Amino acid sequence: MDAVEALAIGAAAIAAGGINAVVGSGTLITFPTLLAFGYPPVLANVSNTLGLVPGTVSAAWGYRRELRGQLRRVLRFGSASLLGGLLGALLLLKLPESAFDTIVPVLILSACLLVLLQPRINRWTRERRAASALQREDGGLPMWCGVLGTGVYGGYFGAAQGVILMGLFGSFLQEDLQRLNAVKNVLASIVNGVAAVIFIAVAQIAWKVVLVIAVGATIGGLLGARVGRRLPPAVLRGVIITVGITAGVTLIVR
Repeated sequence: MDAVEALAIGAAAIAAGGINAVVGSGTLITFPTLLAFGYPPVLANVSNTLGLVPGTVSAAWGYRRELRGQLRRVLRFGSASLLGGLLGALLLLKLPESAFDTIVPVLILSACLLVLLQPRINRWTRERRAASALQREDGGLPMWCGVLGTGVYGGYFGAAQGVILMGLFGSFLQEDLQRLNAVKNVLASIVNGVAAVIFIAVAQIAWKVVLVIAVGATIGGLLGARVGRRLPPAVLRGVIITVGITAGVTLIVR
C-alpha cells in the first residue's frame, strides 16, 4: 500500500465513519474505494467490515446520552443482531465467491434505493407514529425478527443496514428518533463486531487496509456523532447514491 492509496482509503473511512453515525451507509463509500484499488470483492468486504468496527463503536459512544434508559431495549435487540451477524458472516464464508459477486451488486443497488427513499421512509415513519399511540415499547416478535434479518444482511455485506433499522424502528416503536438512532449505532456495532470475530478466525484479511479504515472510521464516527446532524442530508444521500451506483454497475460489468 503506497501513500496515495493509504490517503484515499483513510479519507473514505473518515467519510464512512461519519455517515454511519448519522445515516448508516458508510460501506457504500469504503467498499467501492477498495475495489477501485484492485482488492477482490470478498477480501475487500471482510477487511472493510473489520476496519469499520471501531467507527461504529465510536459512533455509539458519541450517542451515549441518548442511550440512557434503553438498556432493556438494547439487550433485547442486541441478541437478534448478535445472532443475525453471526449467520450473515457464516453465509459470506460458506457461499462461493461467485455467489458474492452475483449478490452484492443487487445489495448495493438496493441499498442505494433505500438511501434515496429515506426521506419518504422518514415521512411515513412520522405519520405512522403520529397516527398510532398503541405501538408496543419493544415492537414484539415482528420487530425482533426484523432486527435479526437486518443482522444477517449486515453480517453478509452491511451497506445501509442502519437505514433498514431506522425504518423498522419507526414502524414498530414509539420513541424519539435520536434515541432510536443511538440504539441503531449499538446494533450495527454488534453485527460488525461478531462478523469481525468470525473473519479474524477463518478468513483472509488485508490488515494494512483494516488499520487505515479503523483509524479513519473512528475519527469519522466521533465527528459524525458531534456534527453530523448539521450536514445537509441531501448532500450525504447524493454522495452515497453516486458512489454506490458506480460500485454496483462496476461489479455487474467486470
